[in-house]
Amino acid sequence: MAAARLSVVLPVLEEAAGLGAALQALAPLRARGAEVIVADGGSSDGSAALAQAGGAQVVTASRGRALQMNAGAAQARGDVLLFLHADTALPAGADALIGQALADGSHVWGRFDVSITGRPRLLRLIAALMNLRSRRTGIATGDQAMFMTRTAFDTVGGFPAQPLMEDIEMSRRLLTLSRPVCLRARVQTSGRRWENRGVWRTVLLMWRLRFAYWRGAAPERLAELYR
Repeated sequence: MAAARLSVVLPVLEEAAGLGAALQALAPLRARGAEVIVADGGSSDGSAALAQAGGAQVVTASRGRALQMNAGAAQARGDVLLFLHADTALPAGADALIGQALADGSHVWGRFDVSITGRPRLLRLIAALMNLRSRRTGIATGDQAMFMTRTAFDTVGGFPAQPLMEDIEMSRRLLTLSRPVCLRARVQTSGRRWENRGVWRTVLLMWRLRFAYWRGAAPERLAELYR
C-alpha cells in the first residue's frame, strides 16, 4: 500500500482565481507519480482550460460536488483516492502520510486535521472543534481532504448523489468498513465561506443543517436552506 499510486480528485466550479496556485501546490505529488484530476461542473470562468494548462486531467461532469467527485474517481487509475477542495492546501509529504496511514490494511480511509485561514480568531476554534468532533464520531468533512482505497470507494458505491451532506453520508458508508485514520497533519482551507456570510451566522446555519439531516431531512431541502 505504501507504494500504491495516488489519484487526487479536485471538484471545481468557477475556481479560476485560485486554481493555478492549487495545481502548482500539487506539483511535488505529481513529480512523485500521483495523478491529478480536475472534475469541472460546468464553469464559465475558464477553470477547465486553466486545469489543462496546469497539467491536470480534466473531466466534465454534471454540477454537484458528489457527482463531480464520482466522475473524477471514474477516470482515476490510482489505488488510493484523495478528494481535495480547490481552496484547500495539503501538508508537505501528504502522499507519504496517506501511504503510511493505510499501509497495514487495518484502515481503508481517513482524513487530515484542518486549519482555517482568515482574519477572525474564531476560525481557529471552529477548526479545533471540527477536528475533535471528527475524531470522536468518525465522521469527516470534505474540508478535511478525505482519502480512501479504491476498493473501499467501490465497495460503498462512491459518494451519494445528493446536493449536500455527501461527505457525512460517505463517512457513514465507510464506517461500515473501518474507522478513519485521523491524521494530525493539517490541511489549510480557506475561511472565505465564514467571512463572506459571517462567522457566527455560518456556524449556526451548519449546526442547524446537520441537526436537520440527523433528523432525516431531505438533502435537497437542506441545500435550498444552505444557498
